[in-house]
Amino acid sequence: MYRTDDLLDLSHTIAAPLFEGKEYPWEVLDDIKSFILALGPTLPGEEYEQVSEGVWIARDALIFPSAYIGGPCIIDHGAEVRHCAFIRGSAIVGKNCVVGNSVEVKNAVLFDNVQTPHYNYVGDSVLGYKAHMGAGSVTSNVKSDKTPVVVKNGEERMETGRKKFGAILGDGVEVGCNSVLNPGTVVGRMSNIYPTSCVRGMVPAMSIWKDKDNIVSKY
Repeated sequence: MYRTDDLLDLSHTIAAPLFEGKEYPWEVLDDIKSFILALGPTLPGEEYEQVSEGVWIARDALIFPSAYIGGPCIIDHGAEVRHCAFIRGSAIVGKNCVVGNSVEVKNAVLFDNVQTPHYNYVGDSVLGYKAHMGAGSVTSNVKSDKTPVVVKNGEERMETGRKKFGAILGDGVEVGCNSVLNPGTVVGRMSNIYPTSCVRGMVPAMSIWKDKDNIVSKY
C-alpha cells in the first residue's frame, strides 16, 4: 500500500522520471530541487518561459500579480497560482493545478489537476493526480520532538530516515476542510478524509476516514 505504483499514476506528471527507481514516493523528496534544475533548461521555449533564476512557467499558466514564486520551480500548462500564494521553491505544480489564495508550497510535487485552493500548507509532500485539499487543510511536516518520521500502518512501522516529511496523497484523494495530515501520513487512492480530521499513519485506498477508530470502506 505504500509503494509508488500503488498510489500514483506517473502518466499525470511532468516529474515522472523523478520517481523512476523509487519504491516509495517519499524517496523523491531529497531530489526535487536537482530534478527541477536539470529539467528546466530542457523545456521548450515556445511552451515555457524562464521568468527568473530556476523558475520555469508554462506560457498558458495563469499567475496572479501578488503571487510569490521562488526557485527552483516548474509550473506546468494551465495551472493557476492565485493571489498571495507563496511558492517557496523546490516545487513542481502540474497541469491544470490550482494553488490558491494564501497557500504555501515547499519541496513538493503536485501532480496534474491537483487542487489546493484556500489557505493550505503543502510541505515535503506529494499530491497525486486530482487530489484535492479542502480549505484550511495542511500537511504537518515535522514531528514535535524533531525525531525522524515513521510511516505507521497498525503495528507495522516503516522508518523513512527523514526529519521533514508531510504527506503522500494518492490519486483522487479528497481531504476535508481544516484537516491536519500529521508527518508521515499516506492516504491511498480515491479515499476521503472527513473535515476537521487529525490524520496519521496509513489510510487504505477506497476508504473514508471518519476518525482514527472509524475508517470504513467506500464499497
